[in-house]
Amino acid sequence: MAAFTIYPAIDMRGGKCVRLLQGDYNKETVYGDSPVDMAALFAEQGATWIHMVDLDGAKEGKRVNDRFVLEVVKQLNVNVQIGGGIRTEEDIVYYLENGVARVILGSAAIANPPFVKEMLKKYGERIAVGIDAKNGFVATEGWLNTSNVKATELGKELAEAGAQTFIFTDIATDGMLSGPNIQAVAEMARVTGKNVIASGGVSSLADIKALKEFTKDGVVGAIVGKALYTKQFTVAEALKVVQDE
Repeated sequence: MAAFTIYPAIDMRGGKCVRLLQGDYNKETVYGDSPVDMAALFAEQGATWIHMVDLDGAKEGKRVNDRFVLEVVKQLNVNVQIGGGIRTEEDIVYYLENGVARVILGSAAIANPPFVKEMLKKYGERIAVGIDAKNGFVATEGWLNTSNVKATELGKELAEAGAQTFIFTDIATDGMLSGPNIQAVAEMARVTGKNVIASGGVSSLADIKALKEFTKDGVVGAIVGKALYTKQFTVAEALKVVQDE
């Protein structure tokens, strides 16, 4: 059983650390001028992983803020997973060859399942699959659209194709500090039989405790963004909760 891990999130837009409310590019708050400094702060507090998202990349369908990702990998002793703007095998190879631990394929999983399956075959556990759901259905393209594909069905299909790690976001809760949809996260882990990292909605140490209860089902971590930036708790406090249990 994998240990439960805290993934502090750094969402990058225009080279700054930002948070979008429910994925809305018009509802942005800037929390820092340097993604690298932010990552260093999280690492100092004990984070072993950093979750980075290239928001410009996600919107434009290509790598935009990649130099900050590579700087974090170079300068800090942390594992980095990156999502946003990764559409081609060349993007995947670029990040993996430059020391990124895991590359996240998101919208591509819906738009191009054969591509995702081929990448899973080739790169195995270094690929994480990001599934965003709204009311149980998969949402794509920066959450602008909802598909008619059930999130758990997509998860099952990709698990069979070799996916080891899923990052599951319930859009209704993301950036709202309203608590994660824990049942949906746990269900995804049970249905796929793989590791699931919860993303979106974590607003308190109690949320982390509650998610950690499902480690036995395969819930292996939580991505925490806004709660850290609005100082609901620190990375160090979150790690303490994980270790204390």
